[in-house]
Amino acid sequence: MPRDNMASLIQRVARQARITFRSPAGPTFGENLHRLQQLLDEVRAEDLHLAPRGPSAAAAAGGGMPWGGVVPPVSYMHICETESFSMGVFLLRSGACIPLHDHPGMNGMLKVLYGTLRIACMDTLPAAATTTTPPPAAAGSGPCHRAFAVDGPAAFLDILAPPYDPQHGRDCHYYRLLEGPQPAGAEPTGLPREVWLMETPQAADFWCGGEPYPGPRV
Repeated sequence: MPRDNMASLIQRVARQARITFRSPAGPTFGENLHRLQQLLDEVRAEDLHLAPRGPSAAAAAGGGMPWGGVVPPVSYMHICETESFSMGVFLLRSGACIPLHDHPGMNGMLKVLYGTLRIACMDTLPAAATTTTPPPAAAGSGPCHRAFAVDGPAAFLDILAPPYDPQHGRDCHYYRLLEGPQPAGAEPTGLPREVWLMETPQAADFWCGGEPYPGPRV
């Protein structure tokens, strides 16, 4: 039987991620990224031995509740990590939110495995391209991302390339929106639109627990 047919889908995703991100500036990056996106589209929760669950199931899967009897709003299942990428699953309780945070110098890809997510993504504009005056304490950042579980628990497969690494300038920073003045005639809720961010400490009501990954070995 051919090797690709013997490998699980998540193993093929990991293999393609390694091929794609080991040479992100190479001539075949676009083609490799497209193939990775195709594989991600195929992944389902059952491929990782996951099923939607409530708070009690999340606590049991995590081996109890070591956070003072409180189930964490978000849990993470680590799947694998290399120098070029990391891959894992984030599990959000109903109504949980991963706050706005950045991915400095990194690529990010995700695939929703179950539930519904409301996602906000932001990119840094060049200074010459901004059309509004920054509010006090506004700060620049890299690409930013926030995820909110809507109407029930949710989970998504997450690929970051390269992984977070504070020693190489890839630390995670949190932000909040500073709504600056809108240009004349602009719709406040129109997309895309220009916003300003301020770096903040991690929110006191957000923390991420850990759970063992139950799917095929990678």
